[in-house]
Amino acid sequence: MQPELVIFDCDGVLVDSEVASNEVLARNLTRHGLEMTTADCMSLFVGGTMKSVGEKAADWGAELPPDWIDQIYGEIFARLRQGVPAITGVVAVLDRIDQAGIPFCVASNGSEEKMAITLGHTGLLSRFETVMFSAHTLGVAKPDPGLYLHAAGKFGIQPRGCAVIEDSLSGVVAASRAGMKCYAYSAHDDGSRLAEQGAEVFHEMSDLVGLLGI
Repeated sequence: MQPELVIFDCDGVLVDSEVASNEVLARNLTRHGLEMTTADCMSLFVGGTMKSVGEKAADWGAELPPDWIDQIYGEIFARLRQGVPAITGVVAVLDRIDQAGIPFCVASNGSEEKMAITLGHTGLLSRFETVMFSAHTLGVAKPDPGLYLHAAGKFGIQPRGCAVIEDSLSGVVAASRAGMKCYAYSAHDDGSRLAEQGAEVFHEMSDLVGLLGI
């Protein structure tokens, strides 16, 4: 059955920004006394809030300044302004969803500023600028289901009618708690951790059209 609303995560689902952001994060944390690789950060922090990243890093020995969150966002945003690509195949998927007459939106733990940068560089901003939902604005972040429930409510659609497209454990858990069907895009591993939380894992964005039944 086709969904009544498709809710996309942003980083790693619409835009291929996770590696670039985590390269910056790894260098920053290493500079502050906690040696990290990009792979470490991808494994530990994808899908989380920067506040939670800072708290974990401090617990593990990083010596972070009081303004660390502003600092790391400044470094990451500077890197993202250099440009990141759209996820391969996602434009065609959005076109098919449009043709099917199904509304879609983006709901992210990232800020609206960050989404505007990445979606702007990829040419996707015009498709989402009026339907962007940020945990920074709402004050509720994944894995809390509130962000997804808020998005669905704005469209007047019940959770059972929503399909969530995610790539992180916190996002999959949020979708499950919201009572929404979740499809997990896993480009970097087999997605087994996401599947364990009830998501239907796929590895090529083009496969999403068939999964959504459109």
